[in-house]
Amino acid sequence: MWLRTSCKFAFAIEVDTPFIWMLRPRSGPLQWVAREEFRVRPFVPVFEFTDSFGNLCQRLVAPPGRFEIHTCADVYTPDTIDQGFDAPMILVQHLPESVLHYLLPSRYCESDRFNNMAHEIARGEKPGYNQVAAITRWLQSAIRFQPGSSDIPVSAVEVNLRQSGVCRDLSHLGIALCRALTIPARLVVGYLHELKPMDNHAWFEAFVGGRWYKFDATQASVRGGYVATGYGRDAADVAIYNQFGPPVYPLEHLVSTEIIDGD
Repeated sequence: MWLRTSCKFAFAIEVDTPFIWMLRPRSGPLQWVAREEFRVRPFVPVFEFTDSFGNLCQRLVAPPGRFEIHTCADVYTPDTIDQGFDAPMILVQHLPESVLHYLLPSRYCESDRFNNMAHEIARGEKPGYNQVAAITRWLQSAIRFQPGSSDIPVSAVEVNLRQSGVCRDLSHLGIALCRALTIPARLVVGYLHELKPMDNHAWFEAFVGGRWYKFDATQASVRGGYVATGYGRDAADVAIYNQFGPPVYPLEHLVSTEIIDGD
């Protein structure tokens, strides 16, 4: 399907404020960006770089006054999600070097704290995709998805204690459980068409059978319509924006997706 994604932020800035943004999707095997806009008002110089995970990042300094940033992209993305039941776990010694860091504990995914729990959840499942599917089912039954309940990242340990969280939080716990089973897993942020309530979204991917597979414990059905803007070990790597100096908070944050004619 062809989707048009849109995101707008507005701030009241008091002093020159540096930002690093991650709002631009990039083309890859599962999505193609045909057109995009990246506008700031008032205009300031924007400098783009690619981070260590391959994400497109934008640096700028917002001046005092009302400051707005708006992005829009036309993206082709599958309307279904690939599933890989029985796809095997890849032994560590055979994993590509590029995925090894997704095996390690990270700031919000303390996988070294979940060894026993992960093996209990995945008991009896074939190592690999089936284990991750079992983790996703457990998240859906044991952890309450509460959109808008948290504005700051929460670690997997805390999510497990709270038994609730936003999409990012459920993904952190899913990632930690996968890594505890020696399955590489990463956080993905972006958009999901017809997400309710509409917002920027987060899910996770696991590397099994020689490729990445998508998992989203917040959705009752498996469907497509995902557009990724960032990949990382956890939320520390894929913040939509990092702001430096005296804290500022959005006056507006609007997100939308719509199906378009790609011809």
